[in-house]
Amino acid sequence: MRTLLNVIWLVFAGIWLAIGYVLAGIVCCVLIITIPFGIASFRIAAYALWPFGRTVVRDPDAGVMSTIGNVIWFVVAGIWLAIGHLLTSIPLFLSIIGIPLGLANLKLIPVSLLPLGARIVDSDDAEAFYHR
Repeated sequence: MRTLLNVIWLVFAGIWLAIGYVLAGIVCCVLIITIPFGIASFRIAAYALWPFGRTVVRDPDAGVMSTIGNVIWFVVAGIWLAIGHLLTSIPLFLSIIGIPLGLANLKLIPVSLLPLGARIVDSDDAEAFYHR
């Protein structure tokens, strides 16, 4: 079922989201000081391509620099990305087949708000991440 939902997601929303995040990552990597944001954009792009069966967990060892980076990201891009995900999930909820896709779009909001210090793991391995 995950694979079917991921393929439907990829066709209707995932490819466009991933292209947007990759372009943002390239721009961030061109500017030397924003390379950590570029790497985070590439991680989000990979998650946006294939979100079903994966989840976001916070890394307890992230540190203070990721917190500072997240504050900067939140102000500059995070809030706008979250609003975009919220607004694009609304039309997805209008059909029965779109409900899981809308939920996947909402699932991208936490990582788009605060990407630094977040890890994307398989849903089955999320609990194991905290007990390593």
